Amino acid sequence: MNDLSLTIAPESPRDAQAIERLLERTFGPGRFVLSAYRLREHVDPLLDLSFTARIGTLLVGSIRQLPICVGDTKALLLGPLTVEPPFRGRGIGRLLLQRALGEAKTKGHRLVLLVGDEPYYSQVGFKKVPKGRATMPGPVDYDRLLMVELVDAAFDGVSGAIRPDWDFAK
Repeated sequence: MNDLSLTIAPESPRDAQAIERLLERTFGPGRFVLSAYRLREHVDPLLDLSFTARIGTLLVGSIRQLPICVGDTKALLLGPLTVEPPFRGRGIGRLLLQRALGEAKTKGHRLVLLVGDEPYYSQVGFKKVPKGRATMPGPVDYDRLLMVELVDAAFDGVSGAIRPDWDFAK
C-alpha cells in the first residue's frame, strides 16, 4: 500500500451514510435495479462480516455480506465491493475480500456467492456457479454468478432459487 496507512475494520452502524455515498459515486442509481439489490432489499448486511477500508479517517472502500439461501442451503451474498476510484489498483479490494472471506470461514460459513467479474474474483477462489444450479430473483448474466466454497464440497448437492435468508429479514 505504498506509504499510506490502511485500516480494515468491521462495518459499524455509523458507517452506513458514508458507505451509501461511496456506492452512489461508484455504482450510481442504476444499481437498484440489479438482481443482487433485490436480495438486499429484504435483509441487512451482517456487520461482523462486512468491512470498511480507511486511510486515516477517509473511507476508501467497503465490502458487505448478507445472509441468503440457495434452495434450502444457507450461504452469504458478497457485495457490493467498492473502492474509491483514485485508490483502485492498490490492492484494497483484494484486502477487503480476503478479510471478509476469512471472517466468514472463521465464523462457520460454508458458501459465498456474488455477481461479478470472474477474472477479478477468481483471484481469491471464486468460480462460476454451474449453469442451472441456482436462479436469481430477476434478470442476471449467469456467467457472472460466482461462488466460493469456504469448506470443501460446500456446493455439492446445492441448487435452487437464491433468496434472502428470512431468519434475518428486516
